[in-house]
Amino acid sequence: MTTTGEAVPVVEAIVSPPAEKASPKLVGTMALAQFGLSIALITPVTASLTIKVQSIVGKDDVVATFGAVSSIGAIAALLANPVFGRISDRTTGRFGRRRPWLLLGVVGLAVSLTILALVPNVIGIALAWFAAQACANAAQAALLASVADQIPKAQRGRVSGLIGLMQQGSKLGAAYVAQWLIGSLVLMFVVPALAGILLLVPFLLLLPDKQLTERPPREGFRAVLKTFWLSPRQYPDFAWAWGSRFLITMSLYLFMTYRLLYMEYELGLPVERAVAVLATAVTVYTITLALAGQAAGWLSDKVGRRKPFVIGSALIFGIGMAMLVQAGSVTGFYVAEVVLGLGFGIYIGVDLALVMDVLPGINDSAKNLGVLNMAQVIPQSLAPAVGAVLVGIGGGHNYDLLLGTAAAVAVVGAVMIFPIKKVR
Repeated sequence: MTTTGEAVPVVEAIVSPPAEKASPKLVGTMALAQFGLSIALITPVTASLTIKVQSIVGKDDVVATFGAVSSIGAIAALLANPVFGRISDRTTGRFGRRRPWLLLGVVGLAVSLTILALVPNVIGIALAWFAAQACANAAQAALLASVADQIPKAQRGRVSGLIGLMQQGSKLGAAYVAQWLIGSLVLMFVVPALAGILLLVPFLLLLPDKQLTERPPREGFRAVLKTFWLSPRQYPDFAWAWGSRFLITMSLYLFMTYRLLYMEYELGLPVERAVAVLATAVTVYTITLALAGQAAGWLSDKVGRRKPFVIGSALIFGIGMAMLVQAGSVTGFYVAEVVLGLGFGIYIGVDLALVMDVLPGINDSAKNLGVLNMAQVIPQSLAPAVGAVLVGIGGGHNYDLLLGTAAAVAVVGAVMIFPIKKVR
């Protein structure tokens, strides 16, 4: 890569950008694959990993232990997504660039989650969760790169909204899986993992994943290090989009990581009741999100604008976080979930399309999307630790400070969209 002012060499494209709209079958199976991969990974984040930790450590140690395990898994995601994205970009086998890593990733995730369900100690949980995150992000890197490979610019708003809906809808599925299978911790891990494999198969069969006709040039060690880097000076729009996603994701995970514990301590619910309330809350959240996301994606494509939607969505999401501070009852919690669903629905309906519009280079799309994914993964690694510190201030259960901080972070994430120039 070069800095501003240096000559940029012209390189013949190895992969042609998509010209025609993707078929409904391909888009549909792509969405199903995203749902399956997400539900396999989100179910532990939503409930089963928390319950697993609670079954092993004392009540006073749950927050710190869960935060440490979550951070270790997020580090694996941070490393795996850009690394496997780069490998995927350069894969020359006859099965294509993306298909092998989709399959290996989701199978590895299923094996890791099965091990996690069976291990009897915290070290085993941490190692299995590290492996699960690494495998899931290998598959996720290939899946999101398939969007760049197969979806033309004019179709990205709607497909972005659909992919985002599947990611968020998996949280609803995860909440109900946790409620239905709460009597068997093993099944809470294994059933979503198997669903991830089954829902990926149709996409693997339909994906027109062309084999590279020529091998990419060999790279030195310095180039490999750039797997984790895109110059903000050379790509300022991408840098601003990266920063905004970082902060909005941080806001989300500051709450999401401790959502179940929030309901137990702030609303005074026993764990079984908290899981049931969570399922209802996520239902309300997801319905609102689905309607808002699809409407925002369609309207964004229609008017040819992305920035106003992303900015407005982050502000609404911040308001929802602030409302949770005042939610002293289950009803108040549900109302706040509606506002959060509206804000994040608009966000997921448009943000991926915005990022695709400022993404440098189709030949390195998976690697560059891996760099983008760091804006989601780093907050996931920081949020458990930061959240534990915030919750611990002033007596050990300061969820008001946690939620107030999350609201402020979301607002700053909205402001970071303003400087982007390439997208309106």
